[in-house]
Amino acid sequence: MPLEPLSQKDVEDRLSELPGWSLDGDRITRSYRLASHFAAAALVVHIAQVQDELDHHSDLTLGYDTVSLAVNTHSVGGAVTEKDFELANRVEELTTGHGAR
Repeated sequence: MPLEPLSQKDVEDRLSELPGWSLDGDRITRSYRLASHFAAAALVVHIAQVQDELDHHSDLTLGYDTVSLAVNTHSVGGAVTEKDFELANRVEELTTGHGAR
């Protein structure tokens, strides 16, 4: 089944289930703060592994003690799709183990 862009309402409804995530233009975004640079770098590696498993990659930014993601689906013209929320949910599942807030 081909990916389809989600409607604005669908995106808003899905975001209400993901605290900390928001819509920024045509992407869903989230930033996490961690205890140290090393902890943030470890989270980036873990997120990269999940992205490879899903074959879906976000813009992923490492700061000193922060990690930020911006996610959309390039193959549908940069819109938000179900695949973006699949990635966001997987990231949310692993961040607690890294002490992200």
